[in-house]
Amino acid sequence: MVSLVAVMQSGATVETATIGRGGIIGASAGLGASTTMARAVVQLPGTAAWLSASHFHAATSQSHAIRELIVRYNDLLLAQVQQSVACNALHALEVRLCRWLLQTRDCMDVDVIPLTQQFLGQMLGVRRTTVTIAARLLQSAGLIRYRRGHIQILDRAALEHSSRECYAVIRHNTNKVFPQPPIPGAARG
Repeated sequence: MVSLVAVMQSGATVETATIGRGGIIGASAGLGASTTMARAVVQLPGTAAWLSASHFHAATSQSHAIRELIVRYNDLLLAQVQQSVACNALHALEVRLCRWLLQTRDCMDVDVIPLTQQFLGQMLGVRRTTVTIAARLLQSAGLIRYRRGHIQILDRAALEHSSRECYAVIRHNTNKVFPQPPIPGAARG
């Protein structure tokens, strides 16, 4: 899992998008972009393929199918950023945390996420102590179990409900670009 983060002059960071399986870091390079506007931070281990920007651009120039996929993926990434901005501006931390945990779970495909509250605070743009309060609320509701450095998702459907429309919109948009089989235990709707 890779987070695209905005870095402020103070050094504070906030996540603007999450990239997981099936995602592309630097997709715009395939369309000829030579610079990036965000910092990509690897958050969780995994396997990835690498291609130089020049080779990627050449492949995109030679294949209409690859170019179309990159355009659709960039649209998807922009939609994710827009939904994240709306969620961060309009919803309480508990809602934002639910959305973030679900997106991370989709990247990892496991229910135990090895992340600290300090890290979550950086990604969500809040203090660690604020994450502690939100995590305790979700834990007391039976949605997650938190143990130092690990968050276990106990009730995915309830997390989806608690994330309001934010996760559902991101998941719907992702499924349009990268169709997925139904997730066991996921809310239907």
